[in-house]
Amino acid sequence: MKKYIIPIFYLMVILMSSCEDHLEVESPSSFDADYVFSNTADTKKALLGVYSLFAQDPYSSRMSCVWMQNSDVEAIQPSANPDGSRRDIWSLQGSNLTGFGDINKAWQNNYLAIDRANQCIEGIKSSSIAEDKDMKMMLGEAYCLRAYRYFLLTNFWGDVPYFTYAAKAGLKLDIPKTDKNYIYTGCIQDLVDCEGEMYFADEYADGIERMNREFVMGMISRLALFRAGYGMTKEGVMKKADEYLPVAANDSLAVTYTIDGVKKIARTSDEYYQLASDYCQKLIGLKDRSLNPSFKEVFYNECVFKKPVNDDVLYEVANLAENGGDVGWCIGTTVTGGSKGKSTIQVNLTPTYYFSFDDKDSRRDVTVSKVYYKDDNDEYVSNITSLSTGKWNRLWLTIDPGSESSKGTGINWPLMRYSDILLMLSEAENELNGPNSLAKNALARVRKRAFAEEDYSTKVDTYISGLSSKEDFFDAIVNERAWEFGGECLRKFDLVRWNIYGRKIIETKNTLNNIGKAAYELDLSDPDVAQYVDYAAKLYYQKTNGAIRFLNTKYVPEEIPETTVDEDDLENDGNENAYASTNWAKSLYSYTDNLETGERIYESADYTTRCWRGYTDDSGISAVPYLLPISTTTISASMYLDNNGYGLDL
Repeated sequence: MKKYIIPIFYLMVILMSSCEDHLEVESPSSFDADYVFSNTADTKKALLGVYSLFAQDPYSSRMSCVWMQNSDVEAIQPSANPDGSRRDIWSLQGSNLTGFGDINKAWQNNYLAIDRANQCIEGIKSSSIAEDKDMKMMLGEAYCLRAYRYFLLTNFWGDVPYFTYAAKAGLKLDIPKTDKNYIYTGCIQDLVDCEGEMYFADEYADGIERMNREFVMGMISRLALFRAGYGMTKEGVMKKADEYLPVAANDSLAVTYTIDGVKKIARTSDEYYQLASDYCQKLIGLKDRSLNPSFKEVFYNECVFKKPVNDDVLYEVANLAENGGDVGWCIGTTVTGGSKGKSTIQVNLTPTYYFSFDDKDSRRDVTVSKVYYKDDNDEYVSNITSLSTGKWNRLWLTIDPGSESSKGTGINWPLMRYSDILLMLSEAENELNGPNSLAKNALARVRKRAFAEEDYSTKVDTYISGLSSKEDFFDAIVNERAWEFGGECLRKFDLVRWNIYGRKIIETKNTLNNIGKAAYELDLSDPDVAQYVDYAAKLYYQKTNGAIRFLNTKYVPEEIPETTVDEDDLENDGNENAYASTNWAKSLYSYTDNLETGERIYESADYTTRCWRGYTDDSGISAVPYLLPISTTTISASMYLDNNGYGLDL
């Protein structure tokens, strides 16, 4: 992992949150800029100044994971009432947050990163050694770093100011918003133009800890899918660019590219789906690889600081122990005590997500942790509404961050894996041509890793062959991306671009209620409830040497233990074979007893009523208020920026 160094001349950069009409600073001397970009060593230091901002809280915990909730996959229960904090982001009540300081810091973090990237782009392009291969590689990295930051800005804030030049004296910094589709188009074109000059991860020492050629091709496809998909307009409705912008004759909304000697252009949504497919196929043709047969090992490697190239991970944010990285602290398996510090988990997974897995899918018990740790080897059963992400666990660390530095685990954060390339290809091809062989084969490669070989016939071949329509195959892609990327915090943005966020919220709430009703044997005449009657109302388990062994994990056990003991008594003398139990599906519904009448009144659990309370459309059709407001600090310094529209209702 790299220790980032920030060049002195970056101290001149002013933050966008306090922008004035012009930059009121002295410009750095031309000698300094000329010198920095006259050699590859100092250019790399300047570039690492862009990467370094990933290690700050606005990205390492907020934008990377904590704010990527609440969806049908990642969700955490907020407090009982809105409180103007990150909990209102979770519950989709962003209009309460104009004064929330973390939003201002995140805005700053993105625009400072963009300005540093712009400094590098301009410096490298004007360098006397601009044609050097290493310089071209770093130019591509700078463009990709900028593109990723705009990807965050447009998904969190919608339309935003678009800067493709570095801040300098006399430059007007207070500018209006640019429609996000123009930003996507510009970023894609930048990456298309530079991608061919970059190194693959196995061609240079930093491997997957710097943005490499395969990641850039993946980002082209990811951005193309977002450009093709839906987003919030100022009117507060969800539309594709084709539906409200002059796409057909507008070169500012077009990307030109060449594949196999054939020049192509992308303007419409369908053409951007084609671009996404083309670049996934290009990467597969140039640098195909097998998926790691062990799904768990992909993430375990990050916890033990192994960084294999030509494996699952295309690029992961590099973190340094005690100096960056909140993976294993705010996201990962819950650890309340032990030799490797404690977690403060702020990303959970929904019960419906856990139940959605096929019992034979090996990804379920890697992704979803049903236990938490009070010590290195002392497991306890989690509540069903507190399921944490099992992909990362601070107890696996080989470098001890110590109990006083619980935040600085140093675990890297993956931004893209090879399975994403396969599923993006599958999705794009289905959008263009329906479930053709290319789409099906890509999906099959991902599912084959999830199941044992003896189950391929039913879980892969029969499953995929049954997806005969474009609509069925799309639903399968939606599900597969959930099962493959749970806890990696891609879901929220995916639901937005598919325009099914509201639908998935309502499906999740209804399913939670129906599972809870079935656990109490209520309304079993309703088939929507009765289908869950075999789901486990309780979990039964034993404990040996601190390790939990479950008798059942999803369904009612074949034989329910006649007696159970308290969890703390499981390992006491005489109880070696005893079972304990904990409410499972029963935790998804609640009841109160009327002491006067003796009537028991059942209702939705707090979890269900709180998680998505900012979305009140029971039909799931209207747009979800997923965008964040721009902070009052930024708006007060601008002539142009405001929070009018975009479903914010401010």
